[in-house]
Amino acid sequence: MTKKMNVNDFYGIDKPSPLGQEKPVVSVSQLNRYVTRVLSEQIDVLWIKGEISNFIQSAAGHWYFTLKDDHAQVRAVMFRGKAVSVDFRPQNGMEVEVFAQVTLYEPRGDYQLQVWQLRQSGLGNLHETFLRLKDKLEKEGLFDARRKKPLPSFIRTVGIITSLGAAALQDVLTAIRRRAPYMRIIIYPSLVQGKEAPQSLINALSQVKERQEIDVLLMVRGGGSIEDLWAFNDEQLAREIDQFPLPVVSGVGHETDFTITDFVADVRAPTPTAAAELVSVTTEAWQNTISHYLQRLYRAFTHQEQTYIMRLDRASHRLISPQQRLQQWFEKTQFLHQRLEKNIHQQLKDNALLLNQEVRALQQNRPDITVLRHQVESLEKRLYRSLPQQIIPKQEKIKQYTYQLIRLMPRLWQYKQSQLEAKKASLYAYNPRAILQRGYSITYDEQMKVVRQAKQLQKGQTLQIELGQGRVNVCVLDADN
Repeated sequence: MTKKMNVNDFYGIDKPSPLGQEKPVVSVSQLNRYVTRVLSEQIDVLWIKGEISNFIQSAAGHWYFTLKDDHAQVRAVMFRGKAVSVDFRPQNGMEVEVFAQVTLYEPRGDYQLQVWQLRQSGLGNLHETFLRLKDKLEKEGLFDARRKKPLPSFIRTVGIITSLGAAALQDVLTAIRRRAPYMRIIIYPSLVQGKEAPQSLINALSQVKERQEIDVLLMVRGGGSIEDLWAFNDEQLAREIDQFPLPVVSGVGHETDFTITDFVADVRAPTPTAAAELVSVTTEAWQNTISHYLQRLYRAFTHQEQTYIMRLDRASHRLISPQQRLQQWFEKTQFLHQRLEKNIHQQLKDNALLLNQEVRALQQNRPDITVLRHQVESLEKRLYRSLPQQIIPKQEKIKQYTYQLIRLMPRLWQYKQSQLEAKKASLYAYNPRAILQRGYSITYDEQMKVVRQAKQLQKGQTLQIELGQGRVNVCVLDADN
């Protein structure tokens, strides 16, 4: 507490008036200003308890009310900048505690409280406990949005944890039956207020987890004081909700009420009714959704149909009839047949020419027996005339040999003729066309190259086989390499 102030201090007078001298006269404004200064310097900011009455909220958002008890009252004001931090709506008759500065409203000379903080009476410790737990769980990540489970796109069965006698239960049932009568509702009774409520809520969660019969879970309770809602600020309950396998929707209290359950739940609804509306899609909405998807499906089918029609049209232009395909193969066969005949005739012609050349060569080399015979006879005569008489018998013997040689010439001719025929037969045997006549064949690939080894072939390859009479196209079914 500061020292007692003197009015002269207010006026800036260094010395007090002499004894017996009249004190200075001050105006009302000066007095009120002086009192304001005294209040601000002599009285610290403090907590004050009382009951709210005559509560008014101005258009600017400032709160004006009277704080009273059984024996006295004082005006109070809480400006909008401070009022927005209050997490509940003040009501007339509500017991509160205010952290305020004692001031004087100088224009009217009314002394009032300028409120900085406002809380419900007796809840200071609970509120601090709430904030500490909230800060602890938030640091552990229990409120992280990445841990939140999304609501199912289609909910068939909804579970509700609440008190059977709660008005909030009737609000939830009414909302769901009105919006989504097709939904199945299962209620898991539990205490929602009092010391036994947290454990009762945890037991209800265990029952839901064990039965596994719902798609989403609602935890609801109507509004009330912080003591009434304190069961939903339990740490163990918060951890059970965090580990719960199904999506949990919290609808506890009014829109301005916040509990730990709201922060740790997957979805927070401002009221129980709002929680019911979050999980209940109306029949009209489903009909609109189905209609939307039917339109999308129709457009997709139409587009797919048009695509296949265009593909079919393009394919039909490339498709030829079996008759045209047969005609193409017939023309190709005719061409190959003509080509084969031409090649055979050319081969025969070439072989005939080669044979004629060989015959002419043999004929040119054939000796003229008549000329040689006359020569022999001439030589015999000359020899006979020139030989002595004793050699004549030998001459007869030479003539005899000569006649024998003449007789052997046809046989020699016949032997040479048979050799010639054997050469001709051998030449004809080496003719590839003659080999084909004996049952052999020649295999060609697509480039008309002769195939000599099986390892040259591949499965599915088209080949052409030349036979003794004609050609045929085949397909390789298996290549044994």
